[in-house]
Amino acid sequence: MSDKQPLLARYPTITRVPYHVGIIMDGNGRWARARGLPRQLGHKAGTENIRPVLRAATEFGIKVLTIYAFSTENWSRPADEVSGLMNLVGEVIKRETNDLHANGVCVRHSGRLEGIAPNLAQQIQNAVSLTSNNQRITLNVAFNYGGRAEIVDAVRHIMADGHPAAAVTEELISQYLYTGGLPDPDLIIRTGGEWRLSNFLIWQAAYAEYYATLTYWPDFDETELAKALEEYSQRERRFGKAPQS
Repeated sequence: MSDKQPLLARYPTITRVPYHVGIIMDGNGRWARARGLPRQLGHKAGTENIRPVLRAATEFGIKVLTIYAFSTENWSRPADEVSGLMNLVGEVIKRETNDLHANGVCVRHSGRLEGIAPNLAQQIQNAVSLTSNNQRITLNVAFNYGGRAEIVDAVRHIMADGHPAAAVTEELISQYLYTGGLPDPDLIIRTGGEWRLSNFLIWQAAYAEYYATLTYWPDFDETELAKALEEYSQRERRFGKAPQS
C-alpha cells in the first residue's frame, strides 16, 4: 500500500468518507461467462481484485472494510465450485497475510468456522491472530457467513452466558454478533447489478446507505469506489428522523 497523497485530492466531490463500508462482491461468474471463461476463473479474478480495492479504501480514509466472501448458502453450489473457492481462499490467505500485516491491516473473520476444513480454519485463525494489533484499516472478511445465522449464534451465546431476558438489549445483541466491537456499516455496496442484501449484515445495516452498481466485482476499481463515495457524500442520513429543513 502506498503512502502517497490521499485519493481524496483527486475526487473533490467526495466530501464525506464513511467509516465502515461493506461490499457484496457479486458478478464473478457473469464476468467470466461474458468472456467465455470458466466460472472458477471469474472467482480467481474476484479474489485478485480484493487487494487493489483494499488499497483504494485505505487511501480514501475508510477505516473498516467488510467483504462478503462466502455465504452459508453458497455451500449449495456445485461441489467442484465450492472446492475451488475453498482452495482460492487458502491460496489468498497464504499469499497475502504477511504483506497485509506489514501494511498495518487488521484482519477479522465474521462467520462460522464449523464446516470449514480444519487446515483452512487454522489459516484464518492464524491471519486474525497475527494482525490483531494493526490499526491502519480493518479488513473484516465475512466467510461462511449468514446474517440470520449470526443472530441465531448471538442469541445462543447470550443464553449460554446466563443473561436474563430483561437484560437483552440491542446493544447486548450487537456485542455478541460476529462484528462485536466494530461500528455498524455506513455504506453497503453491491456489485453486479442486483438489488438485495442477500443475508449480509442484516442487523448491522439497518440504517446503512445502499449503493448498487452494474459493474461486476472483478472490474470494480478505484474509480468505481469513488463513484460510490461520491453518491454517499450526497446522501442525508436521518436514522429515522425527519429531514432537515
